[in-house]
Amino acid sequence: MTPLPPPEPRAYRVPRAAELLDLHPHTVRALIKSGRLKSVRVGRAYLIPESSIQELLAQAA
Repeated sequence: MTPLPPPEPRAYRVPRAAELLDLHPHTVRALIKSGRLKSVRVGRAYLIPESSIQELLAQAA
């Protein structure tokens, strides 16, 4: 039996979301603050669900 690859995360921190969106992390934080990018705050960090990233990309297209 071959091992399965590790699953992709379903939520990303700001730096990784910025890479996926090809934006600067400051821009991602501004999108979160304006409400255009949905996120969940965990302590001091923001987690951005993959579905929110997909929605933002669909709006931009």
